[in-house]
Amino acid sequence: MTSQESIGIKFLFGGLSCMGAAVVSNPVDVLKTRFQIHGEGIDSKSLGLVNGTIKIIRNEGISALYKGLTPSLLREATYSTLRMGGYDVIKNYFIDSNGKTNLLSKVTSGAISGALGACITSPTDLIKVRMQASSQGVKYSSISSAFKEIIAKEGIKGLWKGVGPTTQRAALLTASQIPSYDHIKHMILDHGIIEVDGLQAHIVSSIFAGLIASITTSPVDLVKTRIMNQPFDSNGVGLVYKSSFDCFKKTFQSEGISGLYKGFLPNWFRIGPHTIVTFILYEYLRKVSGIKPI
Repeated sequence: MTSQESIGIKFLFGGLSCMGAAVVSNPVDVLKTRFQIHGEGIDSKSLGLVNGTIKIIRNEGISALYKGLTPSLLREATYSTLRMGGYDVIKNYFIDSNGKTNLLSKVTSGAISGALGACITSPTDLIKVRMQASSQGVKYSSISSAFKEIIAKEGIKGLWKGVGPTTQRAALLTASQIPSYDHIKHMILDHGIIEVDGLQAHIVSSIFAGLIASITTSPVDLVKTRIMNQPFDSNGVGLVYKSSFDCFKKTFQSEGISGLYKGFLPNWFRIGPHTIVTFILYEYLRKVSGIKPI
C-alpha cells in the first residue's frame, strides 16, 4: 500500500467507524438535544434521563429516538471522515526525531482537523439538530427536502447558521477526544499498565477520552443547539440570540452555570459509547488493513 493510499484509507475508516458509532448513539443524541432546549431561558428543573426517555416514547413513539439518523450518518460520513483522517495527517508534521508527538501537538492537530471538518459540513449538523429537536412530527420529510426548504426560506447562508459554535465545538471535541485517546493509550502501554495494544487498551483509553470530551464540549454544544434551533426573522436574523457569546451570556444569566451543562449526562452517555465504538472500529479496520494503530 502506497503512502497516498494509506492516507485515503485512514480518512475512509475514520468516517465508517464514526457512522457505526452514530447508529448506536443516536437515541441518546436525541435526548441530549431535547434536554438542551428544555426550559430555555428559565431556571427550570431537568427532565430527568429516564423521565425524558419515557416522555418521548409515550408521545412520539420509539422511532422518535432515531429522528435525525439520516443527516447524522451524512454528517459522520463527511465531518468525521475529515476530522479523523485529518488528525493523522496533521499530527505527522509534529513528529520529533524520536518518532514521538507531544500532547500539545496532538491537541493542535485535533483542533485544526475538527474545525476544518465542521466548518465545511455544518449544514448536515444544522439539519440533524432541527430534526432531533422537533417534538411535533417530522421536521423535514427527507434530507433533500430539508436542504430545499432551508435554502428557499433562509437562503444559502441559512445552511451555515450556527457555523461558529459548531466549529468551536468540533475544535474542542476533536482536540480533547482523539488526542486524549492517543495520549492515554500510549501512556498506559509505555508504563506497562496494559501490555498489549489491543481491545482492552482501546476500551480503557476511549472511556477516559469520552469523559474528557464531554466535560470540555458540553457548554459549547448547548450553545450550538440553541442557536441552530431558534426561530429566525425574514432576514435570517436570530430572534432569541445574536451570537454564540449572546447565547452563552443569556443562558448563564437566566439559568446559572448548571444551565450551561443541561444535557450533560445524555451528552456523556452519547459521547462515551460513541467514542468507544468509534475507536474500537477504527483500530480494528486499521489492523486488518495493515495500518499501524493510532
